[in-house]
Amino acid sequence: MVSVDHPVLYSFRRCPYAMRARLALASAGFGVELREIVLRDKAAEFVAASPKATVPVLVLPDGTVIEESLDIMLHVLGRHDPEHLLQPPHGSREEMLALIADFDGPFKTALDRYKYTSRYEDADPVSERETAAIFLHRLNELIAPQAGFIYGGRPSLADFAILPFIRQFANVDRAWFDAGTWPDLLSALNRFTGSARFAAIMAKYKKWQPGDPPIWFPVSSDPAVEAAPQTTRAG
Repeated sequence: MVSVDHPVLYSFRRCPYAMRARLALASAGFGVELREIVLRDKAAEFVAASPKATVPVLVLPDGTVIEESLDIMLHVLGRHDPEHLLQPPHGSREEMLALIADFDGPFKTALDRYKYTSRYEDADPVSERETAAIFLHRLNELIAPQAGFIYGGRPSLADFAILPFIRQFANVDRAWFDAGTWPDLLSALNRFTGSARFAAIMAKYKKWQPGDPPIWFPVSSDPAVEAAPQTTRAG
């Protein structure tokens, strides 16, 4: 069992799975010590906590290790969900989780085979892109122009769980994506990536090493910030 004095999140800034975990932590106000991992040079403490050695990993003081990003989101929001992300304004929680599963499954498979074609001998990037586009059109239809989010007029778990992967897909060929027939999805993605919320979870940190002073995330969970609230910044 790995022992920690406070919750620890092993993260990697550019990983979409880690992004959505940080989004949920920030929304819930669930304070952690953030440890930035370099995937080509993984810290021994990280591997000891989670032998599968993929981010994100949340380690709790009671020894619990949560190794899947969606499980991290559900855990922290189940404790505190001030934005009601687990209750979409339209549709049910079950429908929302089923949608997320589709994007974590067949969409992510097509995305990987499109973005990392050289890793798959039989992958045709154009075919994989067309497969993924089916999901993009489906998402576009869900995002009502007057609302701007997947399930209505405010964000839900689906937005934070799915949009980091839409961003990754879009950045493979941004010109092609921007010219696609999914204007509401494009608007939602641009609003998401241009938001203060996204900027706050994308702050850059150096690689964590044992003995480094803690980096508190979100910033409001830093004891020094609590003692001096005038220094608090968005996040």
